Amino acid sequence: QVQLVESGGGLVQPGGSLKLSCAASGTIFSINAMGWYRQAPGKQRELVAVASSGGSTNYGDSVKGRFTISRDNAKNTVYLQMNSLKPEDTAVYFCNAELIPIAFRIPLNYWGQGTQVTVSS
Repeated sequence: QVQLVESGGGLVQPGGSLKLSCAASGTIFSINAMGWYRQAPGKQRELVAVASSGGSTNYGDSVKGRFTISRDNAKNTVYLQMNSLKPEDTAVYFCNAELIPIAFRIPLNYWGQGTQVTVSS
């Protein structure tokens, strides 16, 4: 059984910072990409940032220059450092991973339960 567990969400003032963490646990053979998506009320889920196993990264246009994604492959963990937060960053942030479980030996897509980030004064 594979799980993604997020932490680090909360309430922060505009201009502030937060760091999200997501750890993958279970019987995992390997992890390809790990990343973050977000969904604000009434809007579609959108890409925030993704990091490949090789270290390449990709960011959504609205967060470029403010957010940084990083991975600790030894811990099967991905982080999202969010700086210069704006009210429009308010959303539920979901961790996502494409990984190969030992039980299946094919790439599968997994989602975390989501963590709320609220940017407000």
